[in-house]
Amino acid sequence: MMKLTSPSFFLVAAILPATVYAATYNVTVGANGELAYNPEYVTASAGDTINFIFNPKNHTVTQSSFNAPCVHLADGVDSGFTPVNADQVDLPTFQLPVKDTNPVWVYCRQTGHCGKGMVFAVNPGAEGSSNSFSAFKALAISSNGTISSSSTTSTYTSPPAPSWTTVTATVTSETSVWLTTYTSYDGTPSPTIPPQAVDHKIVVGIDGKLEYGPANISASIGDTVTFEFHPKNHTVTQSSFQHPCQPLAETSTSGQTGFSSGFRPVAADATEFPTFQIKINDTAPVWGYCGQTNHCGSGMVFSINAVETGPNNFAAFKELAIQTNSIGTGNSSGNGTSGSGSSSSTGSGSVPSPSGSDSGSGSNNGAFSVSGNVGLGAIFSALVYLTFLI
Repeated sequence: MMKLTSPSFFLVAAILPATVYAATYNVTVGANGELAYNPEYVTASAGDTINFIFNPKNHTVTQSSFNAPCVHLADGVDSGFTPVNADQVDLPTFQLPVKDTNPVWVYCRQTGHCGKGMVFAVNPGAEGSSNSFSAFKALAISSNGTISSSSTTSTYTSPPAPSWTTVTATVTSETSVWLTTYTSYDGTPSPTIPPQAVDHKIVVGIDGKLEYGPANISASIGDTVTFEFHPKNHTVTQSSFQHPCQPLAETSTSGQTGFSSGFRPVAADATEFPTFQIKINDTAPVWGYCGQTNHCGSGMVFSINAVETGPNNFAAFKELAIQTNSIGTGNSSGNGTSGSGSSSSTGSGSVPSPSGSDSGSGSNNGAFSVSGNVGLGAIFSALVYLTFLI
Protein backbone atom coordinates (compact mmCIF):
# COMPACT_ATOMS: atom_id res chain seq x y z
CA MET A 1 0.00 0.00 0.00
CA MET A 2 1.35 3.44 -0.95
CA LYS A 3 1.73 5.73 2.02
CA LEU A 4 0.54 9.30 1.45
CA THR A 5 3.30 11.45 2.86
CA SER A 6 2.62 14.84 4.30
CA PRO A 7 4.15 16.75 1.33
CA SER A 8 2.04 14.66 -1.07
CA PHE A 9 -1.10 15.47 0.86
CA PHE A 10 -0.47 19.20 0.67
CA LEU A 11 0.33 18.94 -3.04
CA VAL A 12 -3.02 17.21 -3.70
CA ALA A 13 -4.80 19.74 -1.52
CA ALA A 14 -3.26 22.56 -3.52
CA ILE A 15 -4.39 21.05 -6.83
CA LEU A 16 -7.95 20.15 -5.85
CA PRO A 17 -9.43 23.67 -5.72
CA ALA A 18 -8.40 24.28 -9.35
CA THR A 19 -10.13 21.14 -10.58
CA VAL A 20 -12.97 20.19 -8.28
CA TYR A 21 -14.54 23.61 -8.00
CA ALA A 22 -14.49 24.63 -11.69
CA ALA A 23 -18.12 25.04 -12.75
CA THR A 24 -19.99 24.83 -16.04
CA TYR A 25 -22.92 27.19 -16.58
CA ASN A 26 -25.51 26.15 -19.17
CA VAL A 27 -27.05 29.06 -21.08
CA THR A 28 -29.79 28.49 -23.66
CA VAL A 29 -29.75 30.59 -26.81
CA GLY A 30 -33.15 31.45 -28.30
CA ALA A 31 -35.08 28.86 -26.27
CA ASN A 32 -38.87 28.75 -26.82
CA GLY A 33 -38.50 31.06 -29.80
CA GLU A 34 -37.49 34.00 -27.59
CA LEU A 35 -34.76 36.44 -28.58
CA ALA A 36 -32.90 35.90 -25.33
CA TYR A 37 -30.09 34.10 -23.57
CA ASN A 38 -31.28 32.28 -20.46
CA PRO A 39 -30.00 33.16 -17.94
CA GLU A 40 -29.10 36.61 -19.21
CA TYR A 41 -25.93 36.81 -17.12
CA VAL A 42 -23.82 34.71 -14.76
CA THR A 43 -21.21 35.39 -12.12
CA ALA A 44 -18.29 33.04 -12.74
CA SER A 45 -14.73 32.43 -11.59
CA ALA A 46 -11.55 31.91 -13.56
CA GLY A 47 -11.49 28.34 -14.88
CA ASP A 48 -15.27 28.08 -15.21
CA THR A 49 -16.97 27.42 -18.55
CA ILE A 50 -20.08 28.95 -20.10
CA ASN A 51 -21.85 26.31 -22.23
CA PHE A 52 -24.20 27.94 -24.75
CA ILE A 53 -26.94 25.62 -26.07
CA PHE A 54 -28.38 26.76 -29.41
CA ASN A 55 -32.11 26.44 -30.02
CA PRO A 56 -34.04 27.17 -33.24
CA LYS A 57 -33.68 29.26 -35.35
CA ASN A 58 -30.27 30.84 -36.22
CA HIS A 59 -28.26 32.72 -33.60
CA THR A 60 -24.70 33.56 -32.61
CA VAL A 61 -22.65 34.04 -29.46
CA THR A 62 -20.51 37.06 -30.29
CA GLN A 63 -18.33 39.08 -27.93
CA SER A 64 -18.76 42.86 -27.87
CA SER A 65 -17.93 45.69 -25.46
CA PHE A 66 -20.08 47.56 -22.95
CA ASN A 67 -20.04 50.83 -24.92
CA ALA A 68 -20.86 49.15 -28.24
CA PRO A 69 -23.14 46.24 -27.26
CA CYS A 70 -23.94 45.17 -30.81
CA VAL A 71 -20.51 45.43 -32.44
CA HIS A 72 -18.16 42.46 -32.66
CA LEU A 73 -15.13 43.19 -30.51
CA ALA A 74 -11.84 42.90 -32.42
CA ASP A 75 -10.31 39.50 -31.57
CA GLY A 76 -13.39 38.70 -29.47
CA VAL A 77 -14.99 35.25 -29.52
CA ASP A 78 -17.66 34.46 -32.09
CA SER A 79 -19.50 31.17 -32.52
CA GLY A 80 -20.58 32.05 -36.04
CA PHE A 81 -24.17 31.53 -37.15
CA THR A 82 -25.57 28.26 -35.83
CA PRO A 83 -28.84 27.31 -37.58
CA VAL A 84 -31.06 24.81 -35.77
CA ASN A 85 -34.12 23.13 -37.28
CA ALA A 86 -37.42 23.34 -35.40
CA ASP A 87 -37.54 19.55 -34.91
CA GLN A 88 -33.85 19.11 -34.10
CA VAL A 89 -33.16 17.03 -30.99
CA ASP A 90 -29.36 17.12 -30.82
CA LEU A 91 -28.76 20.80 -30.08
CA PRO A 92 -25.36 22.30 -30.94
CA THR A 93 -23.28 23.99 -28.25
CA PHE A 94 -20.48 26.54 -27.95
CA GLN A 95 -18.14 26.84 -24.97
CA LEU A 96 -16.73 30.09 -23.61
CA PRO A 97 -13.91 29.58 -21.07
CA VAL A 98 -13.79 32.14 -18.26
CA LYS A 99 -10.22 33.43 -17.99
CA ASP A 100 -10.68 35.92 -15.14
CA THR A 101 -13.38 37.84 -13.28
CA ASN A 102 -13.49 40.81 -15.66
CA PRO A 103 -16.85 41.44 -17.39
CA VAL A 104 -17.45 39.74 -20.74
CA TRP A 105 -20.21 41.15 -22.95
CA VAL A 106 -22.00 39.05 -25.57
CA TYR A 107 -24.72 39.58 -28.19
CA CYS A 108 -26.45 37.79 -31.07
CA ARG A 109 -25.42 39.27 -34.41
CA GLN A 110 -28.42 37.99 -36.31
CA THR A 111 -30.07 41.02 -37.93
CA GLY A 112 -32.20 42.93 -35.41
CA HIS A 113 -31.68 40.55 -32.49
CA CYS A 114 -29.22 42.64 -30.47
CA GLY A 115 -31.37 45.75 -30.88
CA LYS A 116 -34.24 43.77 -29.35
CA GLY A 117 -32.21 42.99 -26.26
CA MET A 118 -30.65 39.64 -27.13
CA VAL A 119 -27.49 40.17 -25.08
CA PHE A 120 -25.63 38.32 -22.33
CA ALA A 121 -22.88 39.03 -19.81
CA VAL A 122 -20.37 37.24 -17.63
CA ASN A 123 -19.52 39.06 -14.40
CA PRO A 124 -21.36 42.34 -15.06
CA GLY A 125 -21.30 45.09 -12.47
CA ALA A 126 -23.80 45.13 -9.63
CA GLU A 127 -27.31 46.37 -10.37
CA GLY A 128 -27.39 50.14 -10.09
CA SER A 129 -23.78 50.50 -11.17
CA SER A 130 -22.74 52.09 -14.46
CA ASN A 131 -21.71 48.73 -15.95
CA SER A 132 -24.60 46.58 -14.73
CA PHE A 133 -26.27 44.08 -17.03
CA SER A 134 -29.45 46.20 -17.08
CA ALA A 135 -27.44 49.20 -18.30
CA PHE A 136 -25.77 47.06 -20.97
CA LYS A 137 -29.08 45.68 -22.23
CA ALA A 138 -30.71 49.13 -22.19
CA LEU A 139 -27.87 50.52 -24.30
CA ALA A 140 -28.29 47.69 -26.83
CA ILE A 141 -32.03 48.37 -27.10
CA SER A 142 -31.69 52.16 -27.23
CA SER A 143 -29.23 51.87 -30.10
CA ASN A 144 -31.69 49.49 -31.79
CA GLY A 145 -28.73 47.73 -33.35
CA THR A 146 -27.60 50.83 -35.19
CA ILE A 147 -24.27 50.94 -33.41
CA SER A 148 -24.63 47.29 -33.89
CA SER A 149 -24.58 44.09 -35.83
CA SER A 150 -25.38 46.54 -38.35
CA SER A 151 -22.45 48.82 -37.86
CA THR A 152 -21.07 46.77 -40.71
CA THR A 153 -24.42 46.98 -42.50
CA SER A 154 -24.70 50.76 -42.10
CA THR A 155 -21.37 51.27 -43.87
CA TYR A 156 -21.82 48.41 -46.31
CA THR A 157 -21.97 49.33 -49.98
CA SER A 158 -23.28 46.75 -52.42
CA PRO A 159 -20.89 45.99 -55.28
CA PRO A 160 -21.96 47.16 -58.73
CA ALA A 161 -23.92 44.79 -60.92
CA PRO A 162 -21.73 42.90 -63.39
CA SER A 163 -21.68 44.43 -66.85
CA TRP A 164 -22.38 41.43 -69.04
CA THR A 165 -21.33 41.32 -72.68
CA THR A 166 -21.49 38.71 -75.42
CA VAL A 167 -18.10 37.18 -76.12
CA THR A 168 -17.06 35.27 -79.22
CA ALA A 169 -13.79 33.42 -78.85
CA THR A 170 -11.71 30.93 -80.77
CA VAL A 171 -11.07 27.68 -78.93
CA THR A 172 -8.26 25.32 -79.91
CA SER A 173 -8.03 21.71 -78.79
CA GLU A 174 -5.24 19.65 -80.33
CA THR A 175 -6.07 19.71 -84.05
CA SER A 176 -9.60 21.13 -83.69
CA VAL A 177 -10.45 24.84 -83.83
CA TRP A 178 -13.91 26.37 -83.38
CA LEU A 179 -15.73 29.50 -82.31
CA THR A 180 -17.74 29.70 -79.11
CA THR A 181 -20.13 32.46 -78.04
CA TYR A 182 -21.12 33.07 -74.44
CA THR A 183 -21.99 35.85 -71.98
CA SER A 184 -19.36 37.14 -69.57
CA TYR A 185 -17.76 40.34 -68.24
CA ASP A 186 -14.36 42.05 -68.06
CA GLY A 187 -11.60 40.02 -66.46
CA THR A 188 -12.92 36.59 -67.39
CA PRO A 189 -10.09 34.32 -68.60
CA SER A 190 -9.94 33.44 -72.27
CA PRO A 191 -11.57 30.07 -72.96
CA THR A 192 -8.90 27.43 -73.38
CA ILE A 193 -8.93 23.66 -73.12
CA PRO A 194 -6.07 22.18 -71.07
CA PRO A 195 -4.19 19.12 -72.36
CA GLN A 196 -5.73 17.08 -69.56
CA ALA A 197 -9.19 17.75 -68.10
CA VAL A 198 -9.30 18.12 -64.32
CA ASP A 199 -12.02 17.06 -61.90
CA HIS A 200 -12.31 19.64 -59.11
CA LYS A 201 -13.74 18.30 -55.86
CA ILE A 202 -15.79 20.57 -53.58
CA VAL A 203 -16.99 19.22 -50.22
CA VAL A 204 -20.46 20.46 -49.25
CA GLY A 205 -20.64 21.01 -45.48
CA ILE A 206 -16.91 20.49 -44.98
CA ASP A 207 -15.94 19.63 -41.37
CA GLY A 208 -19.54 20.10 -40.26
CA LYS A 209 -19.43 23.80 -41.14
CA LEU A 210 -21.81 25.82 -43.30
CA GLU A 211 -19.18 26.01 -45.99
CA TYR A 212 -18.14 24.60 -49.34
CA GLY A 213 -14.52 23.51 -49.35
CA PRO A 214 -12.94 25.01 -51.32
CA ALA A 215 -15.57 27.69 -51.92
CA ASN A 216 -13.86 29.53 -54.77
CA ILE A 217 -12.12 27.73 -57.63
CA SER A 218 -10.95 28.31 -61.19
CA ALA A 219 -11.75 25.72 -63.85
CA SER A 220 -11.01 25.37 -67.55
CA ILE A 221 -13.21 24.29 -70.43
CA GLY A 222 -13.70 20.53 -70.30
CA ASP A 223 -13.03 20.32 -66.56
CA THR A 224 -15.62 18.87 -64.22
CA VAL A 225 -16.61 20.00 -60.74
CA THR A 226 -17.80 17.27 -58.39
CA PHE A 227 -19.68 18.32 -55.26
CA GLU A 228 -19.45 15.74 -52.45
CA PHE A 229 -22.20 16.06 -49.84
CA HIS A 230 -21.37 15.64 -46.16
CA PRO A 231 -23.77 15.76 -43.17
CA LYS A 232 -26.34 17.10 -42.66
CA ASN A 233 -28.67 18.21 -45.51
CA HIS A 234 -27.49 20.66 -48.14
CA THR A 235 -27.99 21.63 -51.77
CA VAL A 236 -25.88 22.92 -54.64
CA THR A 237 -28.08 25.55 -56.30
CA GLN A 238 -27.03 28.02 -58.97
CA SER A 239 -27.82 31.68 -58.38
CA SER A 240 -26.50 34.99 -59.72
CA PHE A 241 -24.06 37.53 -58.33
CA GLN A 242 -26.74 40.12 -57.57
CA HIS A 243 -29.10 37.58 -55.97
CA PRO A 244 -26.81 35.16 -54.10
CA CYS A 245 -29.54 33.32 -52.19
CA GLN A 246 -32.20 32.87 -54.88
CA PRO A 247 -32.32 30.20 -57.59
CA LEU A 248 -31.23 31.58 -60.94
CA ALA A 249 -34.56 30.53 -62.45
CA GLU A 250 -36.35 33.02 -60.17
CA THR A 251 -34.21 36.04 -61.05
CA SER A 252 -33.07 35.51 -64.63
CA THR A 253 -34.53 37.91 -67.19
CA SER A 254 -33.43 35.75 -70.12
CA GLY A 255 -35.01 32.41 -69.24
CA GLN A 256 -31.93 30.82 -67.65
CA THR A 257 -32.81 27.97 -65.31
CA GLY A 258 -29.50 27.07 -63.72
CA PHE A 259 -28.64 23.82 -61.98
CA SER A 260 -29.77 22.39 -58.66
CA SER A 261 -28.80 19.18 -56.94
CA GLY A 262 -31.89 19.09 -54.75
CA PHE A 263 -31.52 18.34 -51.05
CA ARG A 264 -28.96 15.67 -50.19
CA PRO A 265 -29.53 14.39 -46.62
CA VAL A 266 -26.46 12.60 -45.26
CA ALA A 267 -26.35 10.75 -41.94
CA ALA A 268 -23.73 11.73 -39.36
CA ASP A 269 -22.14 8.25 -39.51
CA ALA A 270 -22.20 7.94 -43.31
CA THR A 271 -19.07 6.52 -44.96
CA GLU A 272 -20.24 6.93 -48.54
CA PHE A 273 -21.19 10.39 -49.74
CA PRO A 274 -23.52 11.36 -52.60
CA THR A 275 -22.14 13.60 -55.33
CA PHE A 276 -23.35 16.03 -57.96
CA GLN A 277 -21.24 16.92 -60.99
CA ILE A 278 -21.17 19.69 -63.57
CA LYS A 279 -18.92 20.13 -66.59
CA ILE A 280 -17.39 23.48 -67.52
CA ASN A 281 -18.11 24.61 -71.09
CA ASP A 282 -16.71 28.16 -70.90
CA THR A 283 -15.02 30.46 -68.40
CA ALA A 284 -17.94 32.71 -67.44
CA PRO A 285 -18.36 32.99 -63.63
CA VAL A 286 -20.74 30.54 -61.97
CA TRP A 287 -22.32 31.45 -58.62
CA GLY A 288 -24.12 29.10 -56.23
CA TYR A 289 -25.42 28.58 -52.70
CA CYS A 290 -27.01 26.10 -50.30
CA GLY A 291 -30.82 26.25 -50.37
CA GLN A 292 -31.24 24.97 -46.81
CA THR A 293 -32.96 27.49 -44.50
CA ASN A 294 -30.52 30.19 -43.28
CA HIS A 295 -27.43 28.56 -44.77
CA CYS A 296 -26.90 31.07 -47.58
CA GLY A 297 -27.45 34.00 -45.21
CA SER A 298 -24.73 32.47 -43.04
CA GLY A 299 -22.29 32.63 -45.96
CA MET A 300 -22.65 29.13 -47.43
CA VAL A 301 -21.96 30.09 -51.06
CA PHE A 302 -19.45 29.15 -53.74
CA SER A 303 -18.12 30.41 -57.06
CA ILE A 304 -16.38 29.03 -60.10
CA ASN A 305 -14.20 31.36 -62.20
CA ALA A 306 -15.01 34.49 -60.22
CA VAL A 307 -13.05 37.51 -61.45
CA GLU A 308 -10.93 38.28 -58.40
CA THR A 309 -9.38 41.43 -59.88
CA GLY A 310 -12.70 43.29 -60.05
CA PRO A 311 -15.49 44.30 -57.66
CA ASN A 312 -17.57 41.22 -58.45
CA ASN A 313 -15.22 38.81 -56.72
CA PHE A 314 -15.99 35.88 -54.42
CA ALA A 315 -15.51 37.85 -51.19
CA ALA A 316 -18.01 40.46 -52.41
CA PHE A 317 -20.46 37.70 -53.39
CA LYS A 318 -20.24 36.07 -49.96
CA GLU A 319 -20.60 39.38 -48.14
CA LEU A 320 -23.64 40.24 -50.26
CA ALA A 321 -25.22 36.90 -49.27
CA ILE A 322 -24.61 37.60 -45.58
CA GLN A 323 -25.79 41.21 -45.77
CA THR A 324 -29.06 40.28 -47.41
CA ASN A 325 -29.46 37.75 -44.57
CA SER A 326 -31.51 35.74 -47.01
CA ILE A 327 -33.34 32.57 -46.00
CA GLY A 328 -32.73 29.89 -48.60
CA THR A 329 -35.84 28.90 -50.48
CA GLY A 330 -34.86 25.27 -50.79
CA ASN A 331 -36.15 25.42 -54.35
CA SER A 332 -34.57 22.51 -56.14
CA SER A 333 -36.73 22.52 -59.21
CA GLY A 334 -34.27 24.20 -61.56
CA ASN A 335 -33.18 21.99 -64.43
CA GLY A 336 -29.60 22.31 -65.48
CA THR A 337 -28.66 22.00 -69.12
CA SER A 338 -28.80 19.32 -71.75
CA GLY A 339 -27.40 16.95 -69.14
CA SER A 340 -28.77 16.58 -65.64
CA GLY A 341 -27.59 15.90 -62.11
CA SER A 342 -27.51 12.80 -59.98
CA SER A 343 -26.32 11.54 -56.63
CA SER A 344 -23.37 9.78 -58.20
CA SER A 345 -20.45 10.99 -60.23
CA THR A 346 -20.41 8.18 -62.75
CA GLY A 347 -22.24 9.95 -65.57
CA SER A 348 -20.83 12.75 -67.66
CA GLY A 349 -22.19 15.53 -69.80
CA SER A 350 -20.96 16.20 -73.30
CA VAL A 351 -17.98 18.48 -73.93
CA PRO A 352 -18.16 21.37 -76.42
CA SER A 353 -18.29 20.14 -79.98
CA PRO A 354 -16.03 21.39 -82.80
CA SER A 355 -19.07 23.03 -84.39
CA GLY A 356 -19.02 25.66 -81.66
CA SER A 357 -22.38 24.68 -80.21
CA ASP A 358 -21.80 24.17 -76.49
CA SER A 359 -23.81 21.35 -74.99
CA GLY A 360 -25.04 23.40 -72.04
CA SER A 361 -28.17 25.49 -72.47
CA GLY A 362 -28.60 26.74 -68.92
CA SER A 363 -27.13 29.76 -67.20
CA ASN A 364 -24.26 31.76 -68.68
CA ASN A 365 -25.03 30.46 -72.17
CA GLY A 366 -23.60 27.02 -71.59
CA ALA A 367 -20.91 27.68 -68.98
CA PHE A 368 -21.52 24.17 -67.70
CA SER A 369 -23.31 20.91 -68.36
CA VAL A 370 -24.56 18.58 -65.66
CA SER A 371 -24.20 14.84 -65.32
CA GLY A 372 -26.95 12.37 -64.44
CA ASN A 373 -30.57 13.32 -63.88
CA VAL A 374 -31.46 16.42 -61.89
CA GLY A 375 -35.21 15.82 -61.96
CA LEU A 376 -35.14 12.30 -60.55
CA GLY A 377 -32.36 13.12 -58.10
CA ALA A 378 -34.21 16.15 -56.76
CA ILE A 379 -37.47 14.24 -56.41
CA PHE A 380 -35.75 11.38 -54.61
CA SER A 381 -33.96 13.77 -52.25
CA ALA A 382 -37.18 15.63 -51.53
CA LEU A 383 -38.95 12.39 -50.64
CA VAL A 384 -36.12 11.36 -48.32
CA TYR A 385 -36.12 14.82 -46.73
CA LEU A 386 -39.88 14.71 -46.15
CA THR A 387 -39.51 11.25 -44.60
CA PHE A 388 -36.96 12.67 -42.17
CA LEU A 389 -39.34 15.47 -41.23
CA ILE A 390 -42.23 13.07 -40.64
